[in-house]
Amino acid sequence: MNRREFWLPRPLFSLFLALLWLLMVNSFSVAHTLLGLALGMFIPFITRAFWPEQAKVHYLLPLLKYFMVLMVDIVLSNLVVAKRILFYPNQLTPSFFTYPLELDDDFAITILASTISLTPGTVTAHYDTEARTLLIHSLHVTDEEALIRQIKDRYERPLQEIFR
Repeated sequence: MNRREFWLPRPLFSLFLALLWLLMVNSFSVAHTLLGLALGMFIPFITRAFWPEQAKVHYLLPLLKYFMVLMVDIVLSNLVVAKRILFYPNQLTPSFFTYPLELDDDFAITILASTISLTPGTVTAHYDTEARTLLIHSLHVTDEEALIRQIKDRYERPLQEIFR
């Protein structure tokens, strides 16, 4: 392990944490930027023993496309959830469903589960390692198979391409 890897074991994760901090505090001041960078360096440094291996992102362009799709989906889902809660609360049909995984990389599965939870109206409740499934709760389910296909097409297959 060289000096850079010791002090900055996960540079992309550090950058992600710094950006996440800035978005959470909703301020891009110099003080918050420096604090976000400090947190982005400190958290991976103290947690590096818990990370089994470095994730291998093979293709950067699909990762950027995935991130853009996720951002659009978060915005659109916020609008849909707000509309359903404000105007049609009695018509909601919340449900749990089991999502079969095709991914085999643990880090990619974590990204998928986090993506599902980040999208308003859905949350990943459990990961069954033996059955290779995710238990997902959705605020409104009318067609479970269509929802599974949507997750596969929009999130899981791009993650397979990114982490293959």
